[in-house]
Amino acid sequence: MIEWNEQQQMIQKMVRDFVAREVVPNLDDIEYNCVPPYDILRKMIKTFGMDVMATQSFEKRIAREKAGETAADRGDREEGGGSGEQAAMTMIPIIELSRHAQGLVTAMGVSMGLAGGAIMSKGTLEQKERWALPLLTLEKVGAWAISEPNSGSDAFGQMKTLARRDGNGGYVINGSKTWITNGPFADTIILICKLDEEGVAPRDRKIVSFILDSGMEGLEQSKPFKKMGIGSSPTGELFFSDLKVGADRLLGGSETAYGRSGAKATFMQERAGVAAMALGMVERALELCTGYARDRVQFGRPIGDNQLIQLKLAKMEVARANLQNMVFRYIEMTAAGKQMTLAEASAMKLYAAQAAMEVSTEAVQIHGGYGYMRESRVEQLMRDAKILQIYAGTDEMQIIAIARDLIGRD
Repeated sequence: MIEWNEQQQMIQKMVRDFVAREVVPNLDDIEYNCVPPYDILRKMIKTFGMDVMATQSFEKRIAREKAGETAADRGDREEGGGSGEQAAMTMIPIIELSRHAQGLVTAMGVSMGLAGGAIMSKGTLEQKERWALPLLTLEKVGAWAISEPNSGSDAFGQMKTLARRDGNGGYVINGSKTWITNGPFADTIILICKLDEEGVAPRDRKIVSFILDSGMEGLEQSKPFKKMGIGSSPTGELFFSDLKVGADRLLGGSETAYGRSGAKATFMQERAGVAAMALGMVERALELCTGYARDRVQFGRPIGDNQLIQLKLAKMEVARANLQNMVFRYIEMTAAGKQMTLAEASAMKLYAAQAAMEVSTEAVQIHGGYGYMRESRVEQLMRDAKILQIYAGTDEMQIIAIARDLIGRD
């Protein structure tokens, strides 16, 4: 794949027009004035029929599972590819939204992709029918809760939130989670915690996951945090105080169905999307900078005539081309039914995050004093870009993952 085909270009234009019409006029409200972004996202989902497609796909999947299809059967059927077009149609909205409000992608992706995806990949049939579809259509907001105040990159080793068996087949949960995307407004929460096992060292305790609903007694959701960037993605804390849950809320129906491996697979899923987010941000930064370089006159000539400015623009174009090629490679691999190695996925995430940060920083520099003003929008790109180096695994953790995968270490 070397470029978007005609149909994809048409979809790209339609999404770009929607963003210009519905997102840009409301940008200050969702970024800075604490207006929740979900109505805009739901309007986009309905405008492009994404809710209808999600519903049809869900119903077919449930029907096949009721007929006895297994995960292995599904894998065999999908091995031949054919999902490249679907991957492309997923990437295009990510790119277009990230040109103006990367936080919208984060809010939507966590709800539909991580929370809804976790239930669809590991949930029981009953759990899928009970919780999944409203998340996949964004009728309800979902959160995926793993991070804790002291657990950062060592998400499993330092995890303190515990689920204790109550002796009647249920569990009692205590602890807290922080930096949770959609946390303040989530209707459904995928909680990843540790099992309180007597005689087992804290670092070795089993990882278990539960499906929670807002309003449960013992669950408290904080107000949105004030953040450096991505204001259109509400982030908050979750608190659990003797929260009682039944075994029906145990994701996958067992204590081993969605543990460390399931959570790690979710991290892999996030990394592919970061390249598309970075591409949208770099494209927008380059557009703003080339226009400014042509129009801004200093010392009697446009600043774009200066070689130092030309060098900055050239490096931005190199980053844009590299990111686009990464996105196209991901789409081609998906079409071929192949998965990236951990090293490649982590390398893509590492490069994309660093490229977005470097390009957006230079964009502010090219704009000078104006670039420091909110009106320029390049300062927002710079603030938004920083989170790409932190969430879904920091740059430092990506380096470790790449090296360990290359030399065959876990």
